[in-house]
Amino acid sequence: MRMQTVLATLVAVLISTAASHAQGHGVRVLISNGFKAVFDDLVPACEKSIGQKVTTQSGTSTSLIEKVNAGEAFDVAIMTTEAMESLGKAGKVATRTPLGRSGIGIGRRAGAKKPDIGNAEALKKTFLAAKSVTYAGDGASRPHIDKMMMTLGIADVMTKKTILEQGSVRAASRVANGDAELLITLVSEILPAPGVELVGPLPTQFQNYVSFAGATNAKSDNAAAGKSLISCLSGPSVAATLKAKGMEKQ
Repeated sequence: MRMQTVLATLVAVLISTAASHAQGHGVRVLISNGFKAVFDDLVPACEKSIGQKVTTQSGTSTSLIEKVNAGEAFDVAIMTTEAMESLGKAGKVATRTPLGRSGIGIGRRAGAKKPDIGNAEALKKTFLAAKSVTYAGDGASRPHIDKMMMTLGIADVMTKKTILEQGSVRAASRVANGDAELLITLVSEILPAPGVELVGPLPTQFQNYVSFAGATNAKSDNAAAGKSLISCLSGPSVAATLKAKGMEKQ
């Protein structure tokens, strides 16, 4: 009986230690740039709800996958649906939860003249008239942008005046400081960018949506808090925040 009491005490201590360790570093999140504006708006209430602080590392989904594969510690990953499916197949994350999606848009330097992008012909003229455009070379929207340029028949011309950046944050900075005239990326990445204003979404025939999902690390020592965080980010009350940040529920 005495031995059972000792074992029970040891188990309780181990569980307590593990919980203390998990809460010590809070909930570590790897988050794609495309969902960050929504996340930043919701996280204060979510921290209060789960009772733990949240720390983040952001970047393109491509760069974040590289971090995961290199052994980066995390409790929750929020990336494009394709990236999360890849991590799921590799056994890196648990069940994925859809969070929202964003379409592609055009941004300009704050205060600059607003160009016409209302239809294919207007968009083509705007691109050809622009001194330079920029977007993330490793971004989820790049394949759609490249296809659009091909469809418009201006791919070769635009290649010469396109500045490819590592991530939408750097691309947006190029427009804000005047290095590039137009930014092409997700609307959810344009709206929060300092010194940049949204011109509008791409015309319907060129529009594509990038979806985001969240999941806990399959080996996280703080999985319960991670799941609670994802629930907080995916509940019915977040629709207004998604809309305000250029996103919508899937």
